[in-house]
Amino acid sequence: MDKLKYERELNEKGFKLVCGVDEVGRGPLAGPVVCAAVIMPLDDVIEGVDDSKKLSPKKREYLAEKIAEKAIAHAICRVEPQVIDEINILEATKLCMKNAIESLEAKADFVLVDGNMTLNIDIPQKSIVKGDFYSYSIGAASIIAKVYRDKIMEEYDRVYPEYAFAENKGYGTKKHIEGIMGAGICPVHRKSFTKRWTK
Repeated sequence: MDKLKYERELNEKGFKLVCGVDEVGRGPLAGPVVCAAVIMPLDDVIEGVDDSKKLSPKKREYLAEKIAEKAIAHAICRVEPQVIDEINILEATKLCMKNAIESLEAKADFVLVDGNMTLNIDIPQKSIVKGDFYSYSIGAASIIAKVYRDKIMEEYDRVYPEYAFAENKGYGTKKHIEGIMGAGICPVHRKSFTKRWTK
């Protein structure tokens, strides 16, 4: 399968700086949602770039370094649990993606968005469902976002060890929910996601 299909088609239409944007952390009960935007060179492709969920942590870390090194431009942004609770996770994700795109040191002339969202940006865009699998640029964004967010959750684990954040990354595993039931929620929990355990 040609993971550069979308990028090449856009290049042929005159769009030279194609950005891929993806999010990590829409589903967890705790921690920020993190988005990455990347513009990758198409003449120096990194082997192994794929949907970050399909890669081992070690492979992701190796690829994240390569992506950051080779990218024409890349940016990572986060939106905190308090904002997620205030505006909801979909709006928080869109805001996070927009911020990442606007933080790029080189302005993209076209954006490939993972999923089926339309972003409030002044750049032409196309949404691709499962874009992290089908598009090289979105796949690269998914990897650097995942590595960045995993590190955040590992740091939170040292501060709040009762929730096992290092292993569950904030997702609602049995151990995590037992932690909430025993200790209540902590400042990095999303209140709107944890209501059922905090009556």
